[in-house]
Amino acid sequence: MDVKIFPSALSGSVTVPPSKSAAHRALICAALSNGTSKVTPYCTSKDIKATVACLKELGMNITEDPDGYTVSKGKVKQGGTLNFCESGSTARFLLPVAAALGANCTAVGSGRLPNRPMNTLTTLLREHGVSAENDNLPITLNGKMNGGDFCLPGNISSQFISGLLLAAPLIDSEVNVIPTTALESVGYIDMTVSAMKKYGATVEETACGWRVSKGSSYTANNTVIEGDWSQAAFFMSAAAIGGDIKIAGLNFASNQGDMAALDVFAAFGADISIEDNILHVKRGTLKGITVNAANIPDMVPAIAATAAFAEGKTVIHSAERLRIKESDRIKTVLAALNAMGVKTEEKEDGMVIYGGRPRGATIDGAGDHRIVMAFSVAAAYAEGKSTINGAEAVEKSYPEFFKEFKKIGGNLI
Repeated sequence: MDVKIFPSALSGSVTVPPSKSAAHRALICAALSNGTSKVTPYCTSKDIKATVACLKELGMNITEDPDGYTVSKGKVKQGGTLNFCESGSTARFLLPVAAALGANCTAVGSGRLPNRPMNTLTTLLREHGVSAENDNLPITLNGKMNGGDFCLPGNISSQFISGLLLAAPLIDSEVNVIPTTALESVGYIDMTVSAMKKYGATVEETACGWRVSKGSSYTANNTVIEGDWSQAAFFMSAAAIGGDIKIAGLNFASNQGDMAALDVFAAFGADISIEDNILHVKRGTLKGITVNAANIPDMVPAIAATAAFAEGKTVIHSAERLRIKESDRIKTVLAALNAMGVKTEEKEDGMVIYGGRPRGATIDGAGDHRIVMAFSVAAAYAEGKSTINGAEAVEKSYPEFFKEFKKIGGNLI
């Protein structure tokens, strides 16, 4: 699907969708719990649908209805195929969960996911009693994971740590998850620990990592999933560049790392306030900034689109993990900016952007939902018509994005 976008100011009110990060965790904990849980609201993103389908394939009981999910633990299914589709979170969370359940199964994926490295997990699985064929998808698992110490780098992906923690209460012995390097995206590990505790698991932070004691288990609970700060960032960008937008549905005490959007867009110069639990962002005089993206890699496309309209130079660094996302996001962001006439420099771990007056262009969405959303916003303020190729990529995380984009004045066909 190609979308043509014409210049227009973006103003109005939106409600962000449920957090994918929170939904993955709540559904997994609920599915591994004794008793029946309710998780609301219903999530329309392809990534969450992948997690639900894989949990069902593992034998868990999930009933879907318009307002959410009714979830309970079932009998573990053997010999199934877990299709993670393009969801890295689903893969990194459910591979260790499947191993801890002893579900002899095959895991597959699509898009760039089979090229994304899984050897951090597969090595640990082998060390703890599981046969894992291949270090990239497809991967076949046999055996049941043992407990003990799980030592792994903390600067590759926090999702590996979260997956091991989520699996730990299923193992009949103590589990210690021990990062061997400095942590990145620690807020998302905090989200995992918080979800586990909500569902009754005992997780203890130690001097060297986290401990889940023998006998820990999940107990049913109900969860209302909070709004997604990573999606709010696109609307914050739209308002900062030239609009006036009120954003509902956010938790201002969230563990989501992308709540850092409040600080990032304020640093750019956006006018930001919170009124009756509604985030209000208005146009500001934007200046280039320096951003350490180590803990907020998913925000980089929205930051880059904003930087294109800011006076001066914006430096984004510590973002090397962007090269193994749905696209190589460093290259795809820079290609989009260059197509719009914005001067840039590529760095191994990020980019430099020299703000100016972006012009309309044809943008390759690169099969990447965040590239499509970020540059749809940039296109609204560019000089002249733009075309976003592959706009259907938004279905991965935010199928309603263009509906909301039109609602706040987006002019597209």
